[in-house]
Amino acid sequence: MTQPTPLMPHATASWLVDTTALTFEQIADFCGLHILEVQAMADDLASSKYTGRDPVRAGELTMAEIERGQADPNYRLNMHKAPVTVSRTKGPRYTPVSKRQDKPDGIAWILRHYPDMSDAQVGKLIGTTRTTIAAIRDRSHWNIANIQAKDPVTLGLCSQRELDAIVARLAKKAGVVDDGADDTRLGDDRVALIEELRAERDATHKAANDAAQEAEAAAWLLAKRTAEAEGQS
Repeated sequence: MTQPTPLMPHATASWLVDTTALTFEQIADFCGLHILEVQAMADDLASSKYTGRDPVRAGELTMAEIERGQADPNYRLNMHKAPVTVSRTKGPRYTPVSKRQDKPDGIAWILRHYPDMSDAQVGKLIGTTRTTIAAIRDRSHWNIANIQAKDPVTLGLCSQRELDAIVARLAKKAGVVDDGADDTRLGDDRVALIEELRAERDATHKAANDAAQEAEAAAWLLAKRTAEAEGQS
């Protein structure tokens, strides 16, 4: 039976690298990582990305077990207490902090393109509250002047499959059936929407690339001027 891994394997591996004399193989095996990842931590190539997590304090490992491993490089560490797996089944979807500011833009886009989508469906898709959705819908949101409708898939707030699934349910509820023969308007609207999404995403990627190139050019110019100034001095 495969041994469970620590709750935070990379952070745990970083702590073991910095604190113990265990071999890279032992640490990699215990944390369920590749030995090269542990090697990178030891070489300070990756450890700075993680705050070390003490597995002894977490109850996943004992000092006696660590000492056995340090005494015998071939010894395989045994977990003292497996971490408790917590499954999230209720409540809104989790959204990274870096993307939460984009939620209003994603909500505005959905309300513009799919006004018949219920607040419950929007909330489940984006991971937000009905109060926020209602405020954007009736334009009473405190920041409504700065909200710009943007594709939530492009923003990373939901997947295209999730969005398509809800849209399909809306179409079914409305009795819209695309038979591909009698009604070509729906197909035309779908093509137009796809083209609009592609254009919007291309514009977003282009803006990001342009910003990166401008930053690179500015850095190059600064380095050049610094070198010239040092040469003159």
